Amino acid sequence: MPFSDFPKIRPTLPPEYQKIYLQHIQENRHGQSPASRMSTALEGWMHRRIARDAREGLSTLEIGAGTLNHLRYESNDAAYDIVEPARYLFADSQQLSRVRNIYDDIKDVPPDTHYDRIISIATFEHICNLPEVVAGSGLLLKPNGQLRAAIPAEGGPLWKLGWMLTTGSEFKRRYGLDYEVIMRAEHVNTWKEVADVLNYFFQRVEFSCLGLTRALAFYQVYICCDPDLAQCLDYSTRSVL
Repeated sequence: MPFSDFPKIRPTLPPEYQKIYLQHIQENRHGQSPASRMSTALEGWMHRRIARDAREGLSTLEIGAGTLNHLRYESNDAAYDIVEPARYLFADSQQLSRVRNIYDDIKDVPPDTHYDRIISIATFEHICNLPEVVAGSGLLLKPNGQLRAAIPAEGGPLWKLGWMLTTGSEFKRRYGLDYEVIMRAEHVNTWKEVADVLNYFFQRVEFSCLGLTRALAFYQVYICCDPDLAQCLDYSTRSVL
């Protein structure tokens, strides 16, 4: 079976990090600090790239919808479902009324439901069972549908330098702790691992980045078409055995 390193095991945060983790995540996701506001501004590049194909009539599933911050980039009023287990992130969102169905896991999506587009922004680097999620996405796409995924260039020097000088520096000043401990626990997949998974399950994958190259980038976007349904089904079936 391919991807023997999956599912990954997420490192456990030390007690001093666990005490502040939820507060930090909330502030970071909502852009409530100078560093997170700067990051949010840069992340706009990912959101705009993912939303380029949004138009009337296209049904959408967003994986890892978080605070529903991507919805303000979407002009499409067709069916919009989300996968997001951390419901506290979007509980007070003004965008919630635009969401049709909410799922805790992609496996909860009825198998007879299919989408024109499945999207994900800054999520695939977090997912321990990423091949299972990508294979499941391939099976949920309509003919000619797309999986559109945006990720930080985790594992690349430019991305690391970026967070060290912004969020990492702010985190150190505020808590006296090393932000890399949180990054290791949160970002379990590198950009290379994400790209390998996408290229395995999809026959056509287009790439763009905010940076110079794949490695020397802040963010990357992958537009994936023509899922290999046999490989998607084979992996999905084996992963539940």
